[in-house]
Amino acid sequence: MVKVITGNEFKSEVEDYSGVAVVDFFAEWCGPCKMLAPVLDNLNEEMKDEVKFLKVDIDREMALAQRFNITSVPTMLVFKNGKVVDTIMGFRPKEMIQSQIKSNL
Repeated sequence: MVKVITGNEFKSEVEDYSGVAVVDFFAEWCGPCKMLAPVLDNLNEEMKDEVKFLKVDIDREMALAQRFNITSVPTMLVFKNGKVVDTIMGFRPKEMIQSQIKSNL
């Protein structure tokens, strides 16, 4: 299961991380977010040696969502060495997400 982090954990988990981290900005009430959850859990297992997967609940962490201009969910930000290098918006098939992440490794 992908770890849900708080704004307080964001710096240590994402910005200070040397490597690739994918952060899924989601909301509990969002249907496509619920569809994406098992896809990310699966990718988390398959890619755990290459990529760190994390989640941020936009309703609990509004300041973080605003900081990264998250206007719709789900939105995944791909970070490399603490910097945003790619954005994946909306629900996408597993293969498409995996391909986009791999292009940033």
